Amino acid sequence: MKRLSELRVGHKAIIHSFEKDDIFIKLMEMGCVPGEIVKVIQVAPLGDPISISVAGYNLSLRLSEANSIFLEEEA
Repeated sequence: MKRLSELRVGHKAIIHSFEKDDIFIKLMEMGCVPGEIVKVIQVAPLGDPISISVAGYNLSLRLSEANSIFLEEEA
């Protein structure tokens, strides 16, 4: 299993779970729910933040937020 912060630009994966911290409720409210496909669209020049596509829209996340999302490779 890998973290969203490790996913490369253009790659897709399925959200599996979250690290147990305060941010996971906020992420779920923004459409990052288990079973949803996520794709990394763009990474800022200095590496933070990243832009992802999830639940039909683009979302920018800090690396610290992306680091708390666990993924499984898309089948």
